Amino acid sequence: MKKKYLVLCAAVSAGQILVAQNVQQDSIAVQELQEVVVSDSRFQLKRENSGKTVIKISGAELERNQGRTIAEIINTKSGIEIAGSRGRDGSVFGVFARGGRGRQALVIVDGVRVSDPSSFSQEYDLRLLSAANIESVEIIKGAASTLYGTNAATAVINITTKKNAKKPISANFQSTLGTNQTADDQNYNLGNFQNNAFVNGTVNRFSYGINFSNRYSSGLSAAVTPENEEDIFSQFSTDLKLGYQFTDSFELSIYGNQTKFTNEFDADLAEAPNQSRTAQERAGLSTSFKYTKGSIHLNAAYTDYETESISTFGESVFEGKNLVLDVYNKYIFAEKWHTILGVNYLKDEAVFTNKADFTIVDPYFNLVYVSDFGFNLNTGARLNNHSEYGNHFVYNVNPSYAFTTSEGYVKLLGSYATSYITPNLIQLFGDFGANPDLEPEENRTIEGGVEYFINKKLRVSALYFDRNEKNTIGFDQNFTSINVADEIDVSGIEFEAFWFPTEEFSLRANYTYTDREGDNAIRIPEHKVNLNLGYQICPTTNISLDYAYTGERLDTDFTTFTDVTLDAFSLVNLYLEHEVMANKLKLFLSANNILNEDFAEVFGFTTRGRNITTGFNLTF
Repeated sequence: MKKKYLVLCAAVSAGQILVAQNVQQDSIAVQELQEVVVSDSRFQLKRENSGKTVIKISGAELERNQGRTIAEIINTKSGIEIAGSRGRDGSVFGVFARGGRGRQALVIVDGVRVSDPSSFSQEYDLRLLSAANIESVEIIKGAASTLYGTNAATAVINITTKKNAKKPISANFQSTLGTNQTADDQNYNLGNFQNNAFVNGTVNRFSYGINFSNRYSSGLSAAVTPENEEDIFSQFSTDLKLGYQFTDSFELSIYGNQTKFTNEFDADLAEAPNQSRTAQERAGLSTSFKYTKGSIHLNAAYTDYETESISTFGESVFEGKNLVLDVYNKYIFAEKWHTILGVNYLKDEAVFTNKADFTIVDPYFNLVYVSDFGFNLNTGARLNNHSEYGNHFVYNVNPSYAFTTSEGYVKLLGSYATSYITPNLIQLFGDFGANPDLEPEENRTIEGGVEYFINKKLRVSALYFDRNEKNTIGFDQNFTSINVADEIDVSGIEFEAFWFPTEEFSLRANYTYTDREGDNAIRIPEHKVNLNLGYQICPTTNISLDYAYTGERLDTDFTTFTDVTLDAFSLVNLYLEHEVMANKLKLFLSANNILNEDFAEVFGFTTRGRNITTGFNLTF
């Protein structure tokens, strides 16, 4: 009798686990298929009511990619190519979205634009971010300058760091170790280490959080050379976030970050004792005050960047500072009209032979109309006021219509938007080839697409985009910065599919076709495919298989200054995760490039062959 009772208890417990697992899987499917998006309007709207192309990388998806950098994770999304993300750690050469250049993709962290004013490309270095400290990522594809200002021409990568827990104390620890080897040298020596510790909580109205992370890799040479001596990359980052809920309507949070990384590199595709050290120090605040049907928000941050480069050509130091203030009011009229009225202030400074700076003051307005019969409209305008070149006006019109079906909807969307890219401080006031008379680059983007959604099972979308680029900043025969007269046209198609045929099985796929005319489209593939198959083996164990195809693209051989064609390549990755303690301890094992394909991502630079990584994620 006692034995039967124990068997019955075990069966009931197993049933409860399976039910809980089905609910969890069902919840994940709904979350990924009918997610709430924020970035395209700054209001929480159902995906059905959004007319923009928004990709959301949730916390759950980030957990399923432990051991990968944020650049590697973003690179799996449609319309985006991050050159260098599949190579040696420390080799990120550009974020290319929809056939654009890195300066045309804006990165936002906790509501504030981030960009190093002392860099030539104006790109934010994604190596400054730890994936373990990120809550979620939203990527708006297409022009978004009306809401986010300069550089938001091809994409906005909106990153939210982890929030403090509601209980008095919580902690999360993550650690990974793995090999770091090329396809030709499969030595299986450990050469990749990552650690992250996050302690946080809320006591009464006060919240706190401190995060520490580090990353270290060795064993690979930056460039493919006969010597192939190792070049080391190491990164350390500390984050502090404090908040106080003064009333139910008013809250304030302040935060600080210090990140330092050291990267050894090779010049002219030859072994050399070159090293760069980069430091970022950032302090900011975020506050909101809610009132009837509206709220007032302030996001502000001050960032100091310093990069020291020691190479065979000598030693150089680059210093940059920027201050960003964004104040806006959100108000909802008649439950249908979602409005934003705001002002954005930006000051960039850098040190060349002399200190240089410029300021931007942009008033902007955005309106989202959500009807009760399927029609939605997102529109807005911004007046850019620049201390050097004067004024520039941008706007967008983004209608969509969702036809309701018995199990979901079919959504048609379109968009016409303009955007701009401000010339950077080096181009305006640098020591070589500067031109203070530069005008901003202008972009015009047209989009049209369709999305089909079946509740809890399937979401499929297809979209066509066309972008025209004018006033691109280039060089004349004397290497002076100028606005180039020639225009660049980029068009393409993006296809995405999310399918959950059962609670255990999932399929995610995307395909991007990009055609760029007007230049040689360096490092931009014409065809790109990503496929992910996931399977829940049992309530505590899941496995996923990734396939990524990157088509042919041109690159520059800087030893001869000629263009070369890089071959297409395919990579297959495997990920296995097992939960040892419910909602407490997870172990994972990943095998990247399991077929050990030898490929070139950037001409002359090293790529990773088959590598094995393992680690754990502990929460309490």
